[in-house]
Order: sequence, then C-alpha cells, then structure tokens
Amino acid sequence: MGVAVAQFKFEKLNTSIEKHWNSGSLDTRLKLGFGSGPRLVGGKSFAKPAVLDQNQVKLLSQAAVHSMEETRKIMMNWRRQGHSLADIYLQGVAKSAKLIGELWTTDELDFVNINIAFSRLHRALHDFSTEFLAEGGSKSNGLSLLLMTEPGSQHGMGAFMLSEFFRQAGWRVMLAAPQDIADFKRMFLSDWFDAVALSISTDRQIEAVYKTVSELRKATVNPNLKIYVGGPMACLSPDALNWTGTSLLDKDAAQTVQIVTQAARASAPSMAE
Repeated sequence: MGVAVAQFKFEKLNTSIEKHWNSGSLDTRLKLGFGSGPRLVGGKSFAKPAVLDQNQVKLLSQAAVHSMEETRKIMMNWRRQGHSLADIYLQGVAKSAKLIGELWTTDELDFVNINIAFSRLHRALHDFSTEFLAEGGSKSNGLSLLLMTEPGSQHGMGAFMLSEFFRQAGWRVMLAAPQDIADFKRMFLSDWFDAVALSISTDRQIEAVYKTVSELRKATVNPNLKIYVGGPMACLSPDALNWTGTSLLDKDAAQTVQIVTQAARASAPSMAE
C-alpha cells in the first residue's frame, strides 16, 4: 500500500537510471524484449498475453520517474496486449512501486523523485478507475469498509489501489487519510462498518495507533466489527502489527478482498441476531 522509509534523502536523480532510460525511445523499448505480449494479426491474437515480468516492471518504474505521459503509454500498451487492469495493477503497478521504494533505500533515487514517481502511478490509477470498476461488473454486496491510513501518512497509492479492488467486488468503501489521532478516532466511529482495514506505512506511530484501536474496538457501533492491519509494515515488520483483536493482512489486493469478504459473510448471521 505504500513504501516504508527510514529517513529522507534529497539528492540528484542517479545518472545511470537516466542514461538507461534515454538509451532508446519508449516505443523501441516496448518492441525489444520487454516481455511483449502477442501482436494482433488479422484482428486475432495467437495466445494469452505474456506475463508482466521484471523487465516490464522496471520499464514502468523508469517511466513513472520520467513522465506521466510515458507512464500512461506503458499501461495502455499492456492493455492493448490483452492484460486486464487487475493484472496490470497487481503485476505491474504494485511491483513497480515496490521497486521504486527499493531504489530509494539503495540511494539510486532521491526522496523527491520517488514521491513524483508514486504520484504518477497514483494518478494513473485514478485515470483508469472507471474502466477498472466496470471490468469487475459486480453489484453491491451490501458490505461496508473503512480503509484508513495511519495519521499523517504520505503513502496513499497502495490504500487507493486496495479500495478500488474492494469497490470492484461490490463493497461500499470509505477511504480515509486522517491528519492526527483525533481525526483517526472520529472517522473510526463515524458510521457502521462491516470491516476496518488500516494501512501502516511506517513505524512512527505504531504504538499510538495500537492503543487507539484497542480503545475504539470496544466503542464501535458494530460489536462484531472485523479489524485488519496491513500496508508496507505488514511485510517489513509483521511482529510489530500483531495486535490483539485484529488480523494481519500481508497478501496482495485481490487476495485481501477475498479474505475480508469471506470473514464478513461468515459473521453475517450473528450480526443479524
């Protein structure tokens, strides 16, 4: 749902990345060995589109650093090859975001450029939102979710992507980015929710959020509320998110929706009582 970082670095974009990007035009790179999908001949495709491999992931990462136009071009090219948006999000965008975060930790990208790259990927998700939701074709399932980042978080792309998968599956979603703990509490208690999912990107407020969730769990409108904790910290430091009364989410967006939906439906009889 984002990339956890330990410190801020402000340095010039690594020249080796720029050199690699500028070594040829985007159209040329898409034609040369980057896991290209089947070409259309006579209006028909020969087979399923090729898997979006690591080379394709790198290409999107570089495009996100370079420009919004190049980012859209690559995603549109994948669509023309026959990839679903769900596949593009999970195998392309999510993995590219992870790679961009890794480039920051190895000092190959500075803090400014990773935020620019993340914002472009985030914007691309917004641009494809209508098409993505239509791709699922699901009707409302009557379930509601509060999907919330940690207070003051600057990492919203992952949470937005996850919210899109829930909406596509028929959930009513409230996506919230609280500014502080007071805002966090207000949003948590603002309505009836069948589930609450928290995206934790850093370790800066883990203790404060945990204590707040412990208090709110007893005050929520829904006595059977399911609370989940995930985000980058679920992979980086899962033990830190082993909170009483919550479940850890460390799967991709599609798997997360399945897990939360199954649990919500399983608790429906007791909720009706």
